[in-house]
Amino acid sequence: MIRTPRFTAGLCLLIAALFAFAQCLSAQDENEVIKVESATVLINTTVFDRDGKAVGGLARDQFSVFENGTRQEISYFSAADTPFAAVILIDSSGSMESRISMARAAAINFLDGIRESDNVAIYRFASKVELVQDFSGSRDISERIFDIKADGMTALNDSIFKAAEQLKNREEKRRAIVVLSDGEDTFSGRSADRALRAALEAGALIYTIDMSAIEHNSRRRMQNQGVLKNFAEKSGGRFIATPAGAALREAFKTIVEELGVQYTLGYEPIDQKKDGKWRAIEVRIARPNLTIRARKGYTAAR
Repeated sequence: MIRTPRFTAGLCLLIAALFAFAQCLSAQDENEVIKVESATVLINTTVFDRDGKAVGGLARDQFSVFENGTRQEISYFSAADTPFAAVILIDSSGSMESRISMARAAAINFLDGIRESDNVAIYRFASKVELVQDFSGSRDISERIFDIKADGMTALNDSIFKAAEQLKNREEKRRAIVVLSDGEDTFSGRSADRALRAALEAGALIYTIDMSAIEHNSRRRMQNQGVLKNFAEKSGGRFIATPAGAALREAFKTIVEELGVQYTLGYEPIDQKKDGKWRAIEVRIARPNLTIRARKGYTAAR
């Protein structure tokens, strides 16, 4: 094949264009990495009055944030009625046999309260974690939820880790994991600490609903409740003791309302060391007779 000067010039132009395009893609990738590696710590905070009702309308200068006792400058603040993303985790292990229908009804009740701008996904977990319904703002529920049967072991920690992985790249800054379980993990490959750390890294609050049978008031049940309480308290969520009927519906109504009236605070830590150590977070409000619920801290990435 004979290459004319015109052909050679055209080939050079094509190579140059491809090179420029590759550089553009590389620059986009670098920008994405910068976003992911941002040092901003986000905290989703709920403020309550004496009656336990979520309080809205507070201003940025009424909040202060402390990390390991050192006050931080709040660089991001949102008090708008913004959308949230949530993952509902339904324990479908063998120990939940008598309470699967109650857990299913709870998930349906949760969807009844969301707004069109909110996005909710549903997973079931036993020996493995399985998707029931992907993120959607619809109140309709997949028929697959009615196929859930109680069987197998309990991978509670793995399910929370999976939910955190699904939430961490969501656009919504307000994120939550809602766990319906009796709290006993018998099969996970990950520890409770690793699951909690993943949720904190994703900025997700964990709401845990104790689905254990009330009549089984044993030491094991208390230990399992302790696990659920730990997930909730350290992430800034809430532990809800064994509910039933109207109490369960009211609990889910409260969770949806809280997620819609939260404050999102962000700061660049003064201590920028990536030492893998735990950093304690405290959020304060400059108004009397109010209480705050927020996550207790985070682990600085190495």
